[in-house]
Amino acid sequence: MNQKRSALLIVDVQKDFLPGGTLGVKDGDRIIAVINTLQQQFDRIIATQDFHPANHKSFASNHSGKQVGEFIELGGQQQILWPDHCVQNTEGTKFSEELEQSKWEKIFQKGMNAEVDSYSGFFDNAKMGDTGLNDYLKKEEISRLYITGLAQDYCVKFTALDAVNLGFETYLIADATRPVNLSAADGDQAIQELKAAGIKIIASKELFNCKYTSKDHV
Repeated sequence: MNQKRSALLIVDVQKDFLPGGTLGVKDGDRIIAVINTLQQQFDRIIATQDFHPANHKSFASNHSGKQVGEFIELGGQQQILWPDHCVQNTEGTKFSEELEQSKWEKIFQKGMNAEVDSYSGFFDNAKMGDTGLNDYLKKEEISRLYITGLAQDYCVKFTALDAVNLGFETYLIADATRPVNLSAADGDQAIQELKAAGIKIIASKELFNCKYTSKDHV
């Protein structure tokens, strides 16, 4: 397979999802070095960015009397309420300075519609809004995706599920992601869900060992 048909997809490695952020993922910072090393193996690299307006209805702060972790209906979907995070034009929406970004082709922003949340890098949760990622990948003739980022049990999971459902050969690089784990088993359950959907779960060393370059990748 032509290497140019493969891409590394980096999901939401933003300050608010890292330890110390408003929705920090435990050990989320530990994936950055892995992702930076992975980027040396790819010619095609794309990222997604959570980019919410301050009035986003998935934020508990925008619902009087509601608390983080409670559920409401939003955009016709069951929606958990989150702390404010990745708000446009705030520090928390920025990517970590430790994350290498020089080779990125494009960043796809999501979560900009205040009326519905957007976990996937492809669509909002109601499948009414499209980020343009699918069209871009198809136009670029990319057919194989290696997915990394935060968080394994939400945005990474839903991005991977949409990718495989859209016909992409989809891999999750397990040591380049971490779960939120609102419940202790959420991360493990996400992995089982992804496997059942036909997504291949691999470790970064599997790519390093095969010397993934622009000239040889099988």
